Amino acid sequence: MIPDNPPPARSIFRNPFLYSSGAILLLALYVGWILYSRHQSNRAYNQRVREAQMKKQQEADQVALEQLGGSELSIQMLYATPRILRGETAQICFAVANAKSVTLEPQSNAVWPSHNLCVDVKPNKTTTYTLTAAGADGKSVSQQVTVQVR
Repeated sequence: MIPDNPPPARSIFRNPFLYSSGAILLLALYVGWILYSRHQSNRAYNQRVREAQMKKQQEADQVALEQLGGSELSIQMLYATPRILRGETAQICFAVANAKSVTLEPQSNAVWPSHNLCVDVKPNKTTTYTLTAAGADGKSVSQQVTVQVR
């Protein structure tokens, strides 16, 4: 027996689930695209900030290097107590840049490369001291300072 009234044909356009699923999928893609593009923008911004900070640090390092004598071997300062009485102790202070070794003659105490070092000396008579700084390349520079003894 064949029914007199067949069931109506179902159309995919009449199924509300398909519309809502499609809308949710499109919304999810749109939100994902927004989040991804913001993530990329933030990464690019952070990279620019890091590069700017690195450039500032390099400039600050260059200034510090120049203040500490640059890349050249040099005696930046050498001075001493100018006059003492016999039996007193004087100080000789110096600063060197890019030195591998330092000698102070005549002097029995050890000295070494430093940006600020003072050593005690006890001369019996007026003495001229010679500071010599040697670089890794074998070059050397010297300066003298005199301590007068009365």
